[in-house]
Amino acid sequence: MEFFLCVIGMVMIVEGLPYFAFPARMKRWLLMVLEAPEGQLRGLGLFLMLIGLGLVWMGRG
Repeated sequence: MEFFLCVIGMVMIVEGLPYFAFPARMKRWLLMVLEAPEGQLRGLGLFLMLIGLGLVWMGRG
């Protein structure tokens, strides 16, 4: 559980960094995401999940 909480904390740091460092750019980027087709967003989500799975596999190996 301690490791899990550390991982969640690190994810939150990485996710929050762009909003803290570049708030105006993040607003523009979020507007672009809202206009993107659902299929494109699903493809991007799948790609990111596969990359994350690969990183976890490499880290645990």
